[in-house]
Amino acid sequence: MAGDDKDATLSVGVWRGDADGGEYVEYSVPHRASQTVLDVVTWIQRNIAPDLAYRFACRVGMCGSCAMTVNGRPRWTCRTHVDKVARNGRLTIAPLDNLPVVRDLAADMAPFFEKWKRANGAFQGGETRDDPIAEVRPDEPERKEADAAIECINCGICYAACDSVRWNPDYLGPAALNRVWALHNDRRDVARDDRLAAIGGEGGCHLCHSQAGCTAHCPQGLDPSGGIAGLKRALFRAALKGTV
Repeated sequence: MAGDDKDATLSVGVWRGDADGGEYVEYSVPHRASQTVLDVVTWIQRNIAPDLAYRFACRVGMCGSCAMTVNGRPRWTCRTHVDKVARNGRLTIAPLDNLPVVRDLAADMAPFFEKWKRANGAFQGGETRDDPIAEVRPDEPERKEADAAIECINCGICYAACDSVRWNPDYLGPAALNRVWALHNDRRDVARDDRLAAIGGEGGCHLCHSQAGCTAHCPQGLDPSGGIAGLKRALFRAALKGTV
């Protein structure tokens, strides 16, 4: 195994630059056993390029902040082992696609979260603390749909993998629509029709081409594409009823 050879090295192309442009810079990095892509980036920053900008936090696949593009595919770098993705001892590492670049490997997540706002992605309840606690059975089909969709941790992997976002930057994207699907299936929420109206207009769910890149790349194993299909059906039914 290459990672067991103390003299083994990796050839790593790292994107360096900012919003105005940049280029790939080549680095030679020691190849070690059980090495992750985040380990590689950290080694470069600590040993060669102290000004390299990138994000990470938990290092164990809980926060999603270390998401980058590795050999052309968006991934959590803390859970991506070099031996599984390196091609002939080579890696290319870049910031997430479909987002502005702050600097180097750090993407600007502001547009990603702005689309959550546009989609009305906040829970809106109709009861107060003085009302009885709503009874929600965990085995209800709607609750199961909500529970599955709510596991999103906002890492941006699906957004970076979405060709519809690439073709039309106004598209809300799979993460925001996945959030809407979770809320749509939460019967405690009272803003379903308003939310459907928000995602039925310009940049809404109709722009999804159902290629399911979001589902294929989601590190959490979620199915945003299936949720978006559900929203399209819900929007159609609401339109027939005249509620949106």
